[in-house]
Amino acid sequence: MTRSIISDDVGSVDVSQGAGAIDVASTSNLGGAIQIHSLDPAHKRGGTVSQTFGSNSAMRTYVRLDSGDLNKSGTRFYVAYARTNMNLWKGGGYDYSDQVNAKIVQPLARGSSIKAFFDWSSTQQFDYQDMTMNYLHTVGPNLANYYPDYTAAYQAAQGIYRPALQKTNDPYDAAYYAGTANRVDYLGGLTLDENFTDRLNWKTTLYGHADTGYSTWTTPYMPSPNGAPLSQRIQTPEIARGGFQTALTYKIARHTINAGVWYEYGNFNESRYFTEAPVLGQGTLGNPTTGFPTSKVFAQPWQEAFSTNTFVFHLQDTYRITKTLTVNAGFKSMIVNAGNSVPTQSLAINGTQIAQGRLEASNAFLPQVSANWRFLPHHELFFDVSHNMRSFPEDGYGTNVSATPWTSSQSAFQSTKNTLRPETDWVYEGGYRYTTPFLSALASLYRINFSNRLQLINSQSGINPITAVENVGGVTTNGAEASVTIRPVDGLSIYNSFSYAHSTYDQDVTTASGVQATRGKLVPNYPQFMYKGNITYRIGGFEVHVDGTYLSSRQLTYTNDLHVPGYFLANFGARYNFGNISVLKGLTASLNIYNLANKTYVSTTNELGNNFVNTGYNYFLMGAPRQFFGTVSAHF
Repeated sequence: MTRSIISDDVGSVDVSQGAGAIDVASTSNLGGAIQIHSLDPAHKRGGTVSQTFGSNSAMRTYVRLDSGDLNKSGTRFYVAYARTNMNLWKGGGYDYSDQVNAKIVQPLARGSSIKAFFDWSSTQQFDYQDMTMNYLHTVGPNLANYYPDYTAAYQAAQGIYRPALQKTNDPYDAAYYAGTANRVDYLGGLTLDENFTDRLNWKTTLYGHADTGYSTWTTPYMPSPNGAPLSQRIQTPEIARGGFQTALTYKIARHTINAGVWYEYGNFNESRYFTEAPVLGQGTLGNPTTGFPTSKVFAQPWQEAFSTNTFVFHLQDTYRITKTLTVNAGFKSMIVNAGNSVPTQSLAINGTQIAQGRLEASNAFLPQVSANWRFLPHHELFFDVSHNMRSFPEDGYGTNVSATPWTSSQSAFQSTKNTLRPETDWVYEGGYRYTTPFLSALASLYRINFSNRLQLINSQSGINPITAVENVGGVTTNGAEASVTIRPVDGLSIYNSFSYAHSTYDQDVTTASGVQATRGKLVPNYPQFMYKGNITYRIGGFEVHVDGTYLSSRQLTYTNDLHVPGYFLANFGARYNFGNISVLKGLTASLNIYNLANKTYVSTTNELGNNFVNTGYNYFLMGAPRQFFGTVSAHF
């Protein structure tokens, strides 16, 4: 999302929990959806400026200029720019991005409009080193890659390690010179929202997206031809996709009928290269985010080209039976045909033929039914039931970041091609909502029955893994959520929410290594308990808040013999609105403190897949320590 729109230009967010929205243009969600809507240009000429400073040399500049209405019809546009630069909180390197948004709105008769949106973003970032429990217990949470110390990386590839890394069970893989990513995105869309009458609306969006860039990893597993014990592995993913979404909405009596089509054609190309690293004393690899020397490429293990056709049709009717009872019913039909070719591959480097071929995920009838009943003032009951399907993820050979059938060998792909099925689920949710100016409360129960759950299995280290996609069968999730917001006095708001989710596998899994005891085991990477709380107080132009989040422990393996502990994270924020000062309007200064108690915690798991059992190669990422950020913003 961050590369598709500047956060300051988000106008609204639609969140559909449980069954999700039937008309969302997605083939990857199995329940629940988030739709982001961009801000419309202001009717009055002006703009917004914002400047942020913070920990780790963080700087962020944002500027938006609004044209205001240019004529009587209300034609207007804005152009926005954001620049963000921040060093990593541990080790060398940084995250840097430039981004531009532009939007133009042309109002038409009968409340209709044409809107065009454009986004360009350029991102360069260094990766944090993946952690294991052994690394955490021997070196500590601040373990980082060597960058910019090329000598240390070079010597580590020769088996000469820094003292701290010698304590680990795998000093060879505990750190590398660097891992980086460089991405440039172009995204554009044109939307016609036409009201033919007060009953009939036609909305159509045409869009296109292009992504280019590369990622690097300095690997000691591939020496350079010049005698250097390491090289730089390059991957060059490129995306070009475009399509349209069109729908008619017709209101008749108490019915609102909506029908639409979404079509997309996409190309995804990816290549892997190895470039020569300099011999020690004859230079360094420098900053990999500024480019790589194509003249130094000495091997190309593979090149893959994917193409995808996506077609989705939906039909739904929202029937307002009474003033207090509304029912929505509908279905969608989905067909996603995807496949790849491998123009280039090296059997000597890869050790096997790379998977290639086509797969289709299709279902003609994916129904959804929901209802909302306001049975008393301030009180309502709701429920929804839906059947969903997810298309097969696409990614290159051995990339071990998603459960894609194309990550494996040709023989493994062929053996599962005719029996592999896309993931599906049934989602059931029901609940109660109470809303008054003093109190808002929500309670809900849900059950999800997943089928053909696909999981990425690692059987060695994440550095040189043997990966496979396994159909682990069914998963059953039972859960509950409750939240309450109290507003006891003017300016004071107290929010608390609790959630519980118990997700377990329905059966054991049989692999080439034998039967894995997964039945009844918790699904890895997901906490069972979560809590969120927030206290906000506002008086005049001053506002202060404290919020907290608790996540319970998360499993790292499918057999639940290793987990990361739970944690509680607190944040603090305060801001003051000085009002209008000269040409500046709504001049505001704010201070935010992230991780107030400076808690050491695990933020991300499963970025390199999970193992069935504790092999020692169960990777995760650490969360950032306490950080401070201050922002000054104003309109003009």
